[in-house]
Amino acid sequence: MRDNPALVGRPVAVGGRAETRGVIATCNYEARAFGVHSAMSTMRAQKLCPQLVLLPPDFERYRTASRQILDIYREYTPLVEPLSLDEAYLDVSGVDRCKGSATLMAQEIRALIHKEVGITASAGIAPNKFIAKVASDWNKPNGQFVVRPQDVDAFVAALPVKKLFGVGKVTAAKLSRLGVETCADLRSWRLVDLSREFGSFGAALYRLCRGIDERPVRSDRIRKSLSVETTYVTDLPDLAACRAALPALIDEFFRRFDRAREPRPVHKAVVKIKFADFSQTTVECVAAAPNAGIWSALLDEGYVRRGLPVRLLGVGVRFAETGLEQRGMEQITLFGDDEIS
Repeated sequence: MRDNPALVGRPVAVGGRAETRGVIATCNYEARAFGVHSAMSTMRAQKLCPQLVLLPPDFERYRTASRQILDIYREYTPLVEPLSLDEAYLDVSGVDRCKGSATLMAQEIRALIHKEVGITASAGIAPNKFIAKVASDWNKPNGQFVVRPQDVDAFVAALPVKKLFGVGKVTAAKLSRLGVETCADLRSWRLVDLSREFGSFGAALYRLCRGIDERPVRSDRIRKSLSVETTYVTDLPDLAACRAALPALIDEFFRRFDRAREPRPVHKAVVKIKFADFSQTTVECVAAAPNAGIWSALLDEGYVRRGLPVRLLGVGVRFAETGLEQRGMEQITLFGDDEIS
């Protein structure tokens, strides 16, 4: 829209073509008004919005804009932790600019992005990462929202539990069955009971529903995982077809793995499967050196959960965490938590 003003006011999406089983990577607010959203199949998006303008991705253009934006952030603080091409955490505590006001710094940064990069930006200002991330979505597009320290308790108590890091559809549904819809509801649960129901994730739920997030902003943020996946033009009809498709995925994974030169050891092997009905599952096991046999066994285990034709397969690894990372609450980003149980 920035580069082609004729697109302004029209529903626009970036993604793959419907005939190649493409999915929507992102879309503008005009498209969202029709129900289009990221990760939706392009075929579905075009049914919801027949006038949708579909554009192919242009990652070099996105990287250029991302570098410009990061340069603006670093004018204010060296403590910048990128999350993606278009998101980052900034720690501005102790920064003297704007009389030390994080709110005024956010306003300045957003204005600079608009002036120098030509796009709008939204911001969340809060005492920690979790609340800042939630707040950044509050006044989109092109706005900002502040949660002051004295307002944290009330702000978090009213949040739906689906806003918490790591809570996807499966976990949210389980919480709902347990009578938990908001963080205020979740606070009535003891730590021991949450741990019993959700394992190690229970401790994170206990802290987050109280607005507690002690993770620092780290400019040297490390990779948690590495994976590759493919959406097939035609569904893989059965387990034998999935097994036949696995070697090509594994070869591509090891090409990426070699390029990444990750210094930390591998801790787990993971397989992701998305079935023809769009349900999906992930299967993982501890493995210091994944190989075709391990991924194949995980594939077998995951496939029997539904036994349907498969539209997407993925293989990957999770890396071993340091003691500091294990104490933190980093969101899992490899495949998410929405798996079939």
